[in-house]
Amino acid sequence: MTATQRKEIDLAFASDHELHKRVNAAITQNPDLSSLFGDVVTHFRKQDSQPTNTSFEAEDDEFGASFDDEADFLAATEAVENGKRPRDEDDGALSLSKRAKTNASRSVALSNRILKERFGLNGFRLKQEAAITRILDGGSAVIVFPTGGGKSLCYQVPAVAFRYQDEAIGSRNGQMSGITLVVSPLIALMKDQVDGLLRRGIKAAVLNSSLSRDKYLATQQDLRQGHLDLLYCAPERLNNEGFVASLKAIPGGIRLLAVDEAHCISEWGHSFRPDYLKIARFAKEASVERVACLTATATPKVARDICSAFSIPTEGLFTTTVYRPNLRLLAQSNPKQADNVSKLVGFLRQNPGPTIVYTTLQKGAEELAEELKSRNFSAKAFHAGMDTDVKMRTQDAFFASDNMIVVATIAFGMGIDKPNIRNIVHFDIPDSIESCSQQVGRAGRDGLSSVCLFNLSTKDFYLRNIFTYGDRPSRRSLKLLMEDICSKERKRLKVGETFAISEYHQSRDTDIKSTMLSIIYAQLELHYGFIRAAGSKYTEYKYKTDNPDAISRDRDRAAQAILRGSNKKKLWTYVPIEIIEKSSGLTREELVRKIDEWNERGMITVQATGVQQVYRLEKFLPATKQEIDLIVKQLDKTMETQEKQNLDRTKALINLITDKKCFSRALATYFGETSDRISEECGHCTWCETHQQVLLPNEPPQPPNTALVKRILDEVSARDDPRYLAKIAFGIKSPRMAQEGIYRKAVFESMNVCDFEDLLKSFTKECFM
Repeated sequence: MTATQRKEIDLAFASDHELHKRVNAAITQNPDLSSLFGDVVTHFRKQDSQPTNTSFEAEDDEFGASFDDEADFLAATEAVENGKRPRDEDDGALSLSKRAKTNASRSVALSNRILKERFGLNGFRLKQEAAITRILDGGSAVIVFPTGGGKSLCYQVPAVAFRYQDEAIGSRNGQMSGITLVVSPLIALMKDQVDGLLRRGIKAAVLNSSLSRDKYLATQQDLRQGHLDLLYCAPERLNNEGFVASLKAIPGGIRLLAVDEAHCISEWGHSFRPDYLKIARFAKEASVERVACLTATATPKVARDICSAFSIPTEGLFTTTVYRPNLRLLAQSNPKQADNVSKLVGFLRQNPGPTIVYTTLQKGAEELAEELKSRNFSAKAFHAGMDTDVKMRTQDAFFASDNMIVVATIAFGMGIDKPNIRNIVHFDIPDSIESCSQQVGRAGRDGLSSVCLFNLSTKDFYLRNIFTYGDRPSRRSLKLLMEDICSKERKRLKVGETFAISEYHQSRDTDIKSTMLSIIYAQLELHYGFIRAAGSKYTEYKYKTDNPDAISRDRDRAAQAILRGSNKKKLWTYVPIEIIEKSSGLTREELVRKIDEWNERGMITVQATGVQQVYRLEKFLPATKQEIDLIVKQLDKTMETQEKQNLDRTKALINLITDKKCFSRALATYFGETSDRISEECGHCTWCETHQQVLLPNEPPQPPNTALVKRILDEVSARDDPRYLAKIAFGIKSPRMAQEGIYRKAVFESMNVCDFEDLLKSFTKECFM
């Protein structure tokens, strides 16, 4: 290389703008550099004359050329001039270690600047910076931080940073920087985070059932035009092929897929959700650049499952301790005769401040809240069965209060970022260590001392068992379901054709709860490969006309078919989609698209009813009785395994509380933390403070009463399903019982003091005598 050329290259690093110009000049003299630097050079040329459009400018030493950049560039130029290209040991690129170091330093600087200027924070905590750096450098990550550990920043900061990264290197148009898609099951979390981001001037939106029509249309427009940095949605929405198609068309693509509550991906997780299993497939099909999976509660096995689902190597796993030195973990044993409410009142008077009291049942939450109010506490109930407006008002009041008590089911707390919650009380036993840890983690986020109280009572096992045993369908139910799916009509379908089912009707006809029905369909889709979810459809549309002139001017064929075939009443116009489809020769998709278009343009207001789930056939359904029986047997085995897992999780929680060990240390061990992270005793749990074991009251279940078994058999004619009879005796509701009016009979819940397995054995013996 000549001295003149070296001087030209030295000058090239004076600034980003000058760098672009000088690189172009250097390539003119050395054409081989063009192939070496590839697309970067092309983008430099395109962006050379375009000014950056950003609220803060990147400093040269942070986002421009560094000393390492210069050394690499000079070495490459010299090598090309000598007729050879430098080769890395692995792939022939420039020194990867140097470039990785440079990129990492830029990512650290950028993320810290965004944290301060856009989020008002002075520094990262725990392993936030390491996780964010990996994401900004193009890698995927699994982030396991405790509740309150700042997981959301791990995707919010990158979501903001992508535009600045693109502008700094000139690799994309500023309006084409793509989007961060956040998948979360929590409507409350979505709303709170979007509101907070908007206050900071960050472009974020949510798509869920709580949106008004105008807001939904505005969000869709922002999505199409590439105006959003973050979009929040529920996992179920990824089954909607229209929504997925709109995501694939986003200008710039999906830069980051953030999966909140990622433990739901694992079938070993404590709150497994079937739609979460499909997220990894979506990530591949939508060409997602990178993934961030976030959870507060993942055992080592669950963390491995998440990594495996998204092919994330071990260096992409970031975990931090669950140990919180400011939390005092207490437990007390409550026999049946104990006055649990009075004990709770005494605790609350000794420990004032914002408090969440967790119960299992909605009715229990309401009753306990009323009892606390009668004793002069500021208390409100919160559960999923309440009106949305009431829940929002309760949540807002809790945020603003310094003494309010919320008595809630697990529907409350997720995504609630109130720093000064002083107490968490488990009035009833939660279902697992994971759930308990997640709820406890909501206390004391401000770092001040907080108390977490756990009630241990045998009566709670009855409530827990209702959920555990109630979810599992019987063999009879599974057989009815498979026979319905594999009906003669569906067996004639060709691969690629679709069919629709009403989960409401199928749940009623097969006596399988809707949640379990969705899990079974996920099994048939992901493990057996028979079907694939293709969204949902409605059996009936109706609309109110808002702009009749615009509709009458629409000469489109679909518009005319809808107008001819619809039934206009006083207020609503009813659209029989299937009838119009047959008479017009148009497809359902064309007709629905026209209705959606009218709705989006403000010409009509639509209501759709009679939802059906649509599935596309991926391979031929089982044709013989033997094939169906084999699948029923396999599904039943899977359900049995899940049932045992759920029972074992509750037992593990009881064992932790009743063991002669430090609660904090036992909790950390369960989540795979090494013993050197926490001392033998924390000094602030019931065991460490008293060294007295918390014992489960000695109140064993009673054996099945022969007379009551006979009475149930006399009043209920069913002999085809012993599990159904055992549920009646224990008090577990099911769709079939609702149809047969069982709840009104005195025999329902007449043997709730017994062990469910003992009841099942008794009725199995009676049914097969």
